[in-house]
Amino acid sequence: MDASQILERRSLRRKLGRWRIFAFLFFAVALAIGWSAWMQEDGSAPTSRDHIARVSIGGVIMDDQELVERLDGIAGNDAVKGLIVSLNSPGGTTYGGEVIYKAIRRVAVKKPVVTDIRTLAASAAYMIAVGGDHIVAGETSLTGSIGVIFQYGQFKPLLDKLGVSWEEIKSAPLKAEPSPFHTPPPESLQAIRGTVMDSFDWFVTLVSERRKLSRQEALKLADGRIFTGRQAKEVKLVDALGGEAEIRDYFEAKKVAADLPIVEWTAKKETSLFGVGALARQMLGMVGLDWALDLKSFGKLSNDKMLLDGLVSVWQFDQK
Repeated sequence: MDASQILERRSLRRKLGRWRIFAFLFFAVALAIGWSAWMQEDGSAPTSRDHIARVSIGGVIMDDQELVERLDGIAGNDAVKGLIVSLNSPGGTTYGGEVIYKAIRRVAVKKPVVTDIRTLAASAAYMIAVGGDHIVAGETSLTGSIGVIFQYGQFKPLLDKLGVSWEEIKSAPLKAEPSPFHTPPPESLQAIRGTVMDSFDWFVTLVSERRKLSRQEALKLADGRIFTGRQAKEVKLVDALGGEAEIRDYFEAKKVAADLPIVEWTAKKETSLFGVGALARQMLGMVGLDWALDLKSFGKLSNDKMLLDGLVSVWQFDQK
């Protein structure tokens, strides 16, 4: 074999090698596109195949528009044959519970919904729970605490000791009442109580209608107390005790195939093509600046922990 033939073979091998690399990259991209089409937008779970969706709700309940949109997406997805709403929350704002409850009912119009009460689902979380067609709880789960509360601080005694007064000029006597800077007048407390009781009336009516209880039965249970799962079943606040097996049994009774996978529908995450976002986090972490990517989470923490306003339906316990 002469030198020209050797050079020609080497050139052919290089061209073949380049075509192999190109074919591999093309296959990898095609596979990634196909996988993305099979997965949720956050890349965590398949949505194109028949399945039972699960949505987990925890922490303090707020007006969560992303969660509402996620539930509406489940309602409109033909591949979802049923929904499990897993709850582990002490409650939150009454409005937050209301909008999530209504979103769950929009799902229930099209497919069966089971509420799965885990450790705790009280107050506004129980409001959400009754949005399901069937409620399952653990024997020692905590639930109930049906009620509404409005709280405010009172700094007047402290200001009096410091010799400081807080003066105000307002358009009407009930503006910005009750105030933490002076003893609220009776008409102020009466007005706030009227607001609380109106929301309470709506909550009790909801429990009465959804749990098929008389008004008097619902009022008797709506004194703010919590119940264990066993107690809640006795008074018809939940339907069954157990876990996934009991949830599957209910779905089977509703003609949902027993072998369908349960898929967690999580909040959409901010991602970048080929993991550029993860690479950016790693690079920022190397210079100690990865905290900058978590500012959005800090804002959510602030909203959850420090800016909880409006009427509240939340179970609280003495931490002393």
